[in-house]
Amino acid sequence: MLSIADHFTETFHAEHREVRDLLLALIDAFKSGDAAQVGKLVETLSAAIGPHFRYEEEAMYPGLLPLFGRNHVDKLLNDHDDAIRNIRELAELAEPAMLNDLEKIGEDQAARGIELVREILPHVSDCDGLSIMVETLPEDDVVHILATHDVARETDADLLTWVRTMRTRHV
Repeated sequence: MLSIADHFTETFHAEHREVRDLLLALIDAFKSGDAAQVGKLVETLSAAIGPHFRYEEEAMYPGLLPLFGRNHVDKLLNDHDDAIRNIRELAELAEPAMLNDLEKIGEDQAARGIELVREILPHVSDCDGLSIMVETLPEDDVVHILATHDVARETDADLLTWVRTMRTRHV
């Protein structure tokens, strides 16, 4: 039987693997210029990241504040702000191709898309390491993080919807 901290770690790792794989697939789609695949992957990425960022910001980061202090938690939040800006721009890159039913994305758009994705990737790997710090928290704190995770998953707001309608921090 898994401890609550182990359950959190497994869940957290699985979500980061999913996002990592989506980002790598997005790079491949941009390289091939496949507009439909880029659009689909950006939507899937936003759907995966919305609930994840939400529970990190609402429960996990505040729980880690006593360990890391304000400066590092602010860095984590700024990393989210940057990822949000990048995903917003990725959606803007994909939109004209989707609206106009284009099969290919232009070379300049593809290069920019790859650059944006590569800017997000380090946060995925850096953030995944936070699980070893969460496991040091009191069990009640980890239970709170997982409960917030469940609420975020049930609400199921994609990233851009969450940012526009629920997130108190504006980007």
